[in-house]
Amino acid sequence: MSVRRLAEASVQPASFAFSEENVAWAQHTIRKYPEGRQQSAVIPLLMRAQEQDGWVTKSAIEHVADMLDMPYIRVLEVATFYTQFQLKPVGTRAHVQVCGTTPCQLRGSEALMDVCRSKIHHDQFHTNADGTLSWEEVECLGACVNAPMVMVFKDTYEDLTPERLAEIIDLFEAGKGDQVTPGPQNGRFFAAPISGFTSLSDETNVLKETRDRQAKAAAGAGSAEPEVAPSNAGRPKTDAAETNPAIKSPSEAKAVPAAETAASVDAPKESKHEANKTSAAVEGEARQRKSPDTSDAEAKPSRKPGKKPV
Repeated sequence: MSVRRLAEASVQPASFAFSEENVAWAQHTIRKYPEGRQQSAVIPLLMRAQEQDGWVTKSAIEHVADMLDMPYIRVLEVATFYTQFQLKPVGTRAHVQVCGTTPCQLRGSEALMDVCRSKIHHDQFHTNADGTLSWEEVECLGACVNAPMVMVFKDTYEDLTPERLAEIIDLFEAGKGDQVTPGPQNGRFFAAPISGFTSLSDETNVLKETRDRQAKAAAGAGSAEPEVAPSNAGRPKTDAAETNPAIKSPSEAKAVPAAETAASVDAPKESKHEANKTSAAVEGEARQRKSPDTSDAEAKPSRKPGKKPV
């Protein structure tokens, strides 16, 4: 991301103040945060300032900082970090944000940008001659299935063609932006196929069956006894003894220490000779391994005493 700076001093207004309605909104928003955490309202307050004036001015940053008792530099850091905050003047009637991420790019967003270049300005973040329109390329706007798309302020316009975007820009330029219906511009319903539903097409029957089943269940809920006790309802049905319903657990019988001691098995005594035998299951018989490490008397020495190995 490139460095983001405030607009030149020549275009900065001398002061900023929230409208009476926005003052009440800001105070209500600040009260949503716990004591000592009111500075967390910095983002919504900056966004409301942008909605009021169209962009975030230096005076607005200082005003928000004063409201939240924050150093100016901290609010400036927030405003310059998030690209949703416009730091320079934008079109007073429309600022067109064209999605240029992969799905929209594959579906023709470059052609939409060409429309913006021809009808607004060749470069991004510049207004037209009347100062009413501006545009920029942005990252994903979150409606990839409806690509390509643009956003104007808070509204999205999807499934666009260059011709349709040109019509939308003309309407905003004429002050008739409220006549443009947001959402898909090709006639489909949200993200549904334009040809109509391909599944769950008979929604009436699906809902009727579900509601009938729910009504029957509700009617018999008061009198019917549960088939399975709640304590056993979550037990899986398997052939394992642990899930046998005949077994009552926990057992009421008390453990007898003497019986546990009598049933215990002593560990076998250590025997290197026995440990060095082969496994009958593997080699067919249990015979002594030939190993120089065997120290029992039954094991034969690997060489005669006193004779050095060759």
